[in-house]
Amino acid sequence: MPDASFSSMHKLVWTALLAALTGVGAYLEFPIGPVPFSMQTFFVLLTGFVLGPGQAALCMLLYIAAGTIGLPVFVKGGSGFAHLMGPTGGYLAGFLAAAVICGLAVRKNRDLSWMRGIVFGIAAVAALYALGVLRLMSALDIDPAKALAVGVVPFLPGSALKLAAAVACCRYLRKRRLLPF
Repeated sequence: MPDASFSSMHKLVWTALLAALTGVGAYLEFPIGPVPFSMQTFFVLLTGFVLGPGQAALCMLLYIAAGTIGLPVFVKGGSGFAHLMGPTGGYLAGFLAAAVICGLAVRKNRDLSWMRGIVFGIAAVAALYALGVLRLMSALDIDPAKALAVGVVPFLPGSALKLAAAVACCRYLRKRRLLPF
């Protein structure tokens, strides 16, 4: 099998794996209000760092499509188009934006430095929260301060830890040459 073909197949496997892990991350959740704390953000950030922007976008679209057509991959085993229109639908759209932004960190240079990972990761988390808060405000008819209080502030420490873990995991996978692309 030619190397290019093997690399393409490897990317597809990683794309499917990370989409599935994002769904698994939905089951690792702790309800703390209208927006639950879950491990999905970790997998979203890792997806971008591992796959790059284009493949990360495909991965998140695969995840969102799986949930939209009825697979129980959203938080609390939810699925269906209604989740995209519900209070947390903006966070699902934010997953796509966040994965692409993290992917930009490795677009030209696959080696991910801590500084580059943290800077792009902060931008990704900010985009994720911005889209999430906008939808939260609309769906629950609340003001921006209330939306930030329930949809961002409680999650900031966890997001910082998940970002550091995603950068560390990506660096480990690259150092061990477990990602041949």
